[in-house]
Amino acid sequence: MPNQAKFFSHEKDKIRCDLCPHHCLLGLNQIGVCQVRKNSNSQLVSLNYGNVTSIALDPIEKKPLYHFKPGKKILSIASFGCNMKCQFCQNYQISQLQPKANFLTPDDLVHIISDVKDNIGIAFTYNEPFIWYEYVYDSARKIKEKLPDKDIVLVTNGYINEEPLLEILPYIDAMNIDLKAFSQDFYRNICKADLAPVLETIKTAFGKTHIEITTLMITEENDSLSEIEQIALFLSKMSPDIPLHLSRYYPHYLFKKPPTDIKKMIAAKNIANRYLNYVYLGNIPNADQNTYCPNCHHLVIDRDHFTYHDKCPECGNKINIKY
Repeated sequence: MPNQAKFFSHEKDKIRCDLCPHHCLLGLNQIGVCQVRKNSNSQLVSLNYGNVTSIALDPIEKKPLYHFKPGKKILSIASFGCNMKCQFCQNYQISQLQPKANFLTPDDLVHIISDVKDNIGIAFTYNEPFIWYEYVYDSARKIKEKLPDKDIVLVTNGYINEEPLLEILPYIDAMNIDLKAFSQDFYRNICKADLAPVLETIKTAFGKTHIEITTLMITEENDSLSEIEQIALFLSKMSPDIPLHLSRYYPHYLFKKPPTDIKKMIAAKNIANRYLNYVYLGNIPNADQNTYCPNCHHLVIDRDHFTYHDKCPECGNKINIKY
């Protein structure tokens, strides 16, 4: 159901969408890069408002968020569309295509969240939540009004302009932001986007909500140790306590390169740990997902046996974690 969209301006007989850095200039009936924002009768409308393609109850660690409500479960929900065109997309069936969807109002969402047992809130995830902006914003406000003890999480590529980001951040409890590479060429050639706005999103969100960062290390593309070091250094300048997730790539969608070399991922983790206190390896069977004290290296969070501490039981060091 089309819905009036926010963040646009009129330019003669066209509409400029100002939600994300693409700034799409749309003639009558044209649709933006994201495939969900359209110039309809000289009004910008959202084509995916309330359209839900996926909904599931996930462990919070699956987002991945390791330092936000560990051991809890969160209702995860998605629509369709994306403002990037990543050739390796893990969820291309909903990000690049338009599957069947069911319509849910924000009030419907409130009822579903409250009815699901052992659920800390909702995560807007799987496809890009920022191009679902009006629905996410309306739902977040409604949830905070009706269910103030529930958490709201975004799993995002971070490709959004500052004004809409600042407007929605007060309602967001945690974000996992994909930093897909530290190379403009990678972003431009493989994702059809730009690096700088993503870095600005990370810097803007830091300190206003809980953030964790994920980088999918793709074989011979963004998996060099020097690039991972650049990412870790960038994050460390804000705080060495920002968790970084280095995730293993497997062939998917348009990319057929072999899976990331595990030895290289371990080396990348060791380099990132020179700058950051919490670095994790993902998509690797039997990888150690536990959290250790950066001061004395004592086990603090044992995710295999569900034991959690916000202070190191050995040296008393405060751990960057939100329960």
